[in-house]
Amino acid sequence: MTASTLVQYIVVRSDLKASLSWSLGSVIAQACHASTAALQKFAEHEDTRAYVADLENMRKVVLGVSDEAKLAYLSQCLEGEQIDFVLWREQPENILTALALRPYQKKAAHLCTLARIFKNSISHLPTGNILLCPLIDDL
Repeated sequence: MTASTLVQYIVVRSDLKASLSWSLGSVIAQACHASTAALQKFAEHEDTRAYVADLENMRKVVLGVSDEAKLAYLSQCLEGEQIDFVLWREQPENILTALALRPYQKKAAHLCTLARIFKNSISHLPTGNILLCPLIDDL
């Protein structure tokens, strides 16, 4: 198995730049923090080991949610589906900023579950939908 068959999903709050006046670099750092934390937390998982063993072929998908409430809700959905992830809380602000899944097989059932969560669960929140596009386009 190579990293080309694995993908790591990262979800970052898209309101950090506009509402909280964070710089683009600070927002990107949140994705990096979450990604690194997930790779470390799940370092012993077979898929994580394969992912980091093939550095030149690592694939990441960065998505955005509109606010902290949606990020927290997404984390609850992922926990309910037993999907491995890390929820990043930035200090000293003490706010949730991003989450990252451990690397998963591209065709894994977990990713189908994740897509269903994105499409169905979060879109039912009264305050709006998850943004199903790369975060960088939303900044």
